[in-house]
Amino acid sequence: MDSISKIYKIGYGPSSSHTMGPQIAAERFLDKNPDADSFYVELYGSLALTGRGHLTDYIIKKTLGSDRTTVKFDIKTTYEYHPNGMKFIAYKNKKEIDSWLVFSVGGGSLRELGEARDEGKENLYPHKSLDEILLYCEDENISLVDYVKRFDDCTDYLNKVLDVMLDSIDRGLSTSGILPGSLRLERRAKDFYKKYKKTCSFSNLMYASALAVAEENAGGNVIVTCPTCGASGVVPAVIYPQYIINKVPKEKLVEGLMIAGLIGNIIKYNGSISGAEVGCQGEIGSASSMAASLTAFLFGGTNKQIEYAAEIALEHHLGLTCDPIDGLVQIPCIERNAIAASMAFDSAKYACLTDGNHRISFDYIVGVMKETGKDLSNKYKETSEGGLAKIIKC
Repeated sequence: MDSISKIYKIGYGPSSSHTMGPQIAAERFLDKNPDADSFYVELYGSLALTGRGHLTDYIIKKTLGSDRTTVKFDIKTTYEYHPNGMKFIAYKNKKEIDSWLVFSVGGGSLRELGEARDEGKENLYPHKSLDEILLYCEDENISLVDYVKRFDDCTDYLNKVLDVMLDSIDRGLSTSGILPGSLRLERRAKDFYKKYKKTCSFSNLMYASALAVAEENAGGNVIVTCPTCGASGVVPAVIYPQYIINKVPKEKLVEGLMIAGLIGNIIKYNGSISGAEVGCQGEIGSASSMAASLTAFLFGGTNKQIEYAAEIALEHHLGLTCDPIDGLVQIPCIERNAIAASMAFDSAKYACLTDGNHRISFDYIVGVMKETGKDLSNKYKETSEGGLAKIIKC
């Protein structure tokens, strides 16, 4: 598995797979072809179907140059390898000089056709499942935090990640108005925050925080993928009340991010975090699982209790569809961030009331999530062709 820092990418919303991934791909292609005088880009599958709502064409043109770039939405072509395909073509004096077929596989990560999806580039970790990690920790008598620090100490980077998360919440809590796009959706975080100030309710601040980040993401502003842009509000939402109300120090929160990142890394490695591939269970479900593990850690949970919390949160998101209305990361995405944060908190509370022993393992649920995602109709995997997106037309 790669470093958990790959789970936490800092960048602009609204989508890690539809905005951040294509931007990274365009930057790499431009670096390879600095002398090109024009570009042609074809978007396939889910990128073609919801690319406009996710600003895919906008970010590609902005990166390569709007005046010399043509983007085509090819809704008829889909690759079995992954639904988020795109082909870049560079021209010089009207002659093709280079082309690149690449796939945005979730969380801003890129893969080429046929490239192994389950192999990390760095392979920092000697273990590939949480069961293996738990057994190693038991043999070594160490915590999950100790485990991450032993193989992948990214404390400095996670301090930066935490600061960006807190900044995105602060911005979202103080901003009102209408989000960009056809839905004309009004921001709610500021109003939720006002209600928190009157009640000092932990849950009210958690909801407000989730909305703040999700709305910042929908507005195309800077957030942290955890593990994706569309689910970026869940982990910060369980962090912020702990920081503001319970005065948990940043050092402890960073350690919590290590555990959450480890959980997200395992899901990405053995399952998927791509809504276009497995539905929203891979995005919101994974984020809730990450947030649950972090919260259980802050509650003082054991390694087994942390694993149980992560399992509960993911299990109860199985089958969740990805059906954004009009291709925008707004409805039902923003609201889901708040509800998933609440489920993460409750999953951690429940797990920490037990001794950590349970029948269904986290690793098994990751496998079930991947299998369920494959069985889902493509209509319910980030294409805006079914579910809520079909019922409500703008």
